[in-house]
Amino acid sequence: MVNKKLFLLSFLIMSIFFVVFSQEIITAERYLEMVSEKYANMRDFEANISIQSNGSNMAGTISYLVPYFLRIDFTAPAEQTVVFTGDMLTLYLPDYRATLTQEVNSGRSSAAGQGLRILRRNYTPSYVTGPAPVLLEGTAESVVRLRLTRRSSSESFREIILSINPDTKLIRRMDGTTLAGALIRFDFSAIKINQGIPEQRFIYDSPASANMYNNFLFRNTD
Repeated sequence: MVNKKLFLLSFLIMSIFFVVFSQEIITAERYLEMVSEKYANMRDFEANISIQSNGSNMAGTISYLVPYFLRIDFTAPAEQTVVFTGDMLTLYLPDYRATLTQEVNSGRSSAAGQGLRILRRNYTPSYVTGPAPVLLEGTAESVVRLRLTRRSSSESFREIILSINPDTKLIRRMDGTTLAGALIRFDFSAIKINQGIPEQRFIYDSPASANMYNNFLFRNTD
């Protein structure tokens, strides 16, 4: 009888170990790679965005189209706009009635997923609390949280925490800590991908009353 119980107990323990170790163990490095693959396969992306930094709050709608088109239409500050076409960066600042432009030599190569590939190259990923989803602060959503720690002192952010939807593998929040210890938070909500965003969305005509400042960052010599 005792031997029979020992046999059943041993069988149960072996079964548990078989189930546990037969499952794929997803490392933080592999998880970040999966997220990067998700973004690399996107054609377009649209979401509500909010930015918190140094006590200030900004909000708007962000649009992205492969390979490099980006536009943010802000509702706070109202009418503020950022547009990047791969060749030209345009910023409209309504408080100053100013439109700032900068020519850029992009090389015309695809930038899809490039941002996350750069993070994978320059930062070391780890789980904040483990691979299990946890509640995202201030919401009822569950996310997987990855901590990215810089590999070299040349990076602008000392640490970046990504909060990722475990089902869609889309980034819901990014918390970046600068070298000075300041926190910059980007929240993305109402995310839509592959909706057929046209290039025409990235055509921007600044108000006629705006003062124009060309090549405000540096002069393009190429």
